[in-house]
Order: sequence, then C-alpha cells, then structure tokens
Amino acid sequence: MQLRNSSSLSDPSSTSRPGPLHGVVVVSLEQAVAAPFATRQLADLGARVIKVERPGAGDLARGYDTTVKGLASHFVWLNRGKESVAIDVKTAEGAEILRQLVDRADVLVQNLAPGAAARLGIGADELAKTRPDLITCDISGYGSGGPYSAKKAYDLLIQCETGLVSITGTDETPSKVGLSIADVATGMYAYSGMLTALLRKEQTGQGANLEISMLEALGEWMGYPLLYTMYGGTAPARTGASHATIAPYGPFTVADGTVINLGLQNEREWENFCTVVLEQPELREDPRFSSNYRRVENRDQLDRIISSVFSELSVEEAVARLERAPIAYAEQRTMSSFATHPQLEARKRWAPVSTPAGEIQALIPPVTFDGETPSLLPVPDLGEHTEAVLQWLNTTRI
Repeated sequence: MQLRNSSSLSDPSSTSRPGPLHGVVVVSLEQAVAAPFATRQLADLGARVIKVERPGAGDLARGYDTTVKGLASHFVWLNRGKESVAIDVKTAEGAEILRQLVDRADVLVQNLAPGAAARLGIGADELAKTRPDLITCDISGYGSGGPYSAKKAYDLLIQCETGLVSITGTDETPSKVGLSIADVATGMYAYSGMLTALLRKEQTGQGANLEISMLEALGEWMGYPLLYTMYGGTAPARTGASHATIAPYGPFTVADGTVINLGLQNEREWENFCTVVLEQPELREDPRFSSNYRRVENRDQLDRIISSVFSELSVEEAVARLERAPIAYAEQRTMSSFATHPQLEARKRWAPVSTPAGEIQALIPPVTFDGETPSLLPVPDLGEHTEAVLQWLNTTRI
C-alpha cells in the first residue's frame, strides 16, 4: 500500500492489533450513523481512524440514549477502535490542526452539512488539486446537485423518500424499518467504495473522490420492488411479516403461542409441505394452490388452512415435521432471545469491548480473516486521544 505517512505505523493504537488495513490513516469528521458505520469497518480491519469531534458535545450520537452503562447504544456500536480528537475546527487553531491531520491522511471521510467541508477548506475538489493521492469520501442525504442537494436527511426521511415505508408494514399501517437501514446501506457502500479506492491507490498511487448519497444507497436496495412496480403496474403489497410475492412464506403460530416463520421456494418443497407438514397431500393438486402465483392470489385461504394445522401442533411437533420435509423455518425471536442465540454461542461470536463506562459484550464482525477471532478495540471517550494525536502531529513529518 502506498501510504502518505508510514510513520503512523509507530502509533500504539495502530499497532496493538495489526490487520489487513494496518498503516492506513483515516481522518473522519462524522456524525450519527452512516459515516461512523463505514469508518468502524475500517478500524476493525486495522486502519488508524482519527475521529474529529466538537469539544464538549462530540458526535451527536453520544447523546442518543444512556442504555449501555450510561453510554449511548448507537455510539458504542459504531465507534470502537477509533481515536477521539476534540477540536473546534471553526477556530484558526482548530482549522490548522485539521489541515495537518488531512495532510497526514490516506482517507478523509465527512458527512457534514452540505457545503460545510468546502467552507472548512477540505472540499473534495480543492483537495484533489493539492493531494491527488488522497481518498475523500463525502456522504450526504441526496448528493451534490439537483433540487434536493441542500436538504437535511435523516434515516426515516430517506425511508419515506425511497418508498420503503410504502411497502413495509400491514395493509392498514405503512411502517418504517426498525433499524437505521438507510444509514447502514449508505455506510456499507462508503466502506466498500473506500476499500476499492485503497486497492486502486495501491496499484496506481492515485487517490479518489467518492460520493455516496443515502437516497441512492437505499434506492439500490429497493431494486426488486422498484422494478416490480415499474413493469408490473402495481407495488408489492404490504403483508406484515409475510413475503409479498411468495406463499407460503411468513409467520404461523403453534399451540403454545410460539411463532414459526416458514420459507418455501419451489414446487418440490410445496409438495413435501402438503404431504409431510400439513398431512393433506390432496392440496398439491388443488387449483387454488397449483403454482406460487395462485398461492399468492389465494393467500388468505391458504393461510387459514396452514394456521388450522399449526394451531394444533406443539413446537416440537411442528419442527419435527418441518425437518422431515425438509422445509426452511425460523423462530421469530425477540432481541433478547437473539442475544442468547445458540448458533452465536457455539461459534463464539461474542467478544469483550472496553468502554469509558466499563467492559461490555459485542458481536464480532461477520467477516473472519483466516479463521482468526479478532480482539475488539475500545470505544473512545470524548477527546481521549487529543493530546496524543497533537504530539504525533508535532513529531511526525511527511
């Protein structure tokens, strides 16, 4: 990797756990979810991520809640392994420190308000002239240009603008997704874009100006319902936890109230389901259910038949039939039961993380390199690394 500043390799925070991105310096002016999610992936892979925060308040996500031993759940999730530097970039002194940080960066990430980066002298166009080797990643709600470019954007608003809310929920109630899915989509595209740019930089020495908008990131994830609507004439129906275009595919309740979700994908599975699970082989030839299209069209009748069978079965009986068929199924877990999922426990997917409020448990990143279980680096307190980073700036030369 052609690094701007190889002396970053001597920094303790970057050498405590070498990873595939060991030696890459990332400077991020980030808030909330999308940008912090992207840069946390880089930190998990060994990059040195210097997070620039406002003195006193810091990243606004620090104040979202106090549920994790007094800390905000979003912040703890998104910011482990980073160095927090508290400076006021609107002052002359803070602007100079920011300039020095950018001079030493391989990657600069920002999701500031539209136009703010340029006002601070770190706009992508300006930096491309003076630092052609720098990778800049600008994250915004709607992208530059166009009538929405200056609009504020939050996760719920983007879910609405992309039509996601219109196809989620029940027939009576459109609903948002229960997590920050627009932010997460944006963060993942920023992450993959930065990895691609780092690969090109290694090959050519050339930097890149990346732009990721929340509208377009979530819009990409809306590809199936968008094409279905554009060429089918109607949007997929809101069907709660059921699939809009496949049946049976969704939740059914057994005798003790446990909800089991089924997922059938083809006609062979449908035949096995009728014979083994429902014990009604005659349904295989029923014209109402002779194809997936017909089953979706007659979903209400089909659901009543399945529910009448499942309501008489115990969990053990239902699972035994589904396993014998075999039909894909899943327990409809709560967040609490997911936290004790036997598969996560068996694969040892939990690890301790240090925070300013004490140690917590967190999920290990889903990509495992060479079968090794990584250690998870600490969540920083606000401004915890300011003095160390300033000392690094004073003793490091390009």
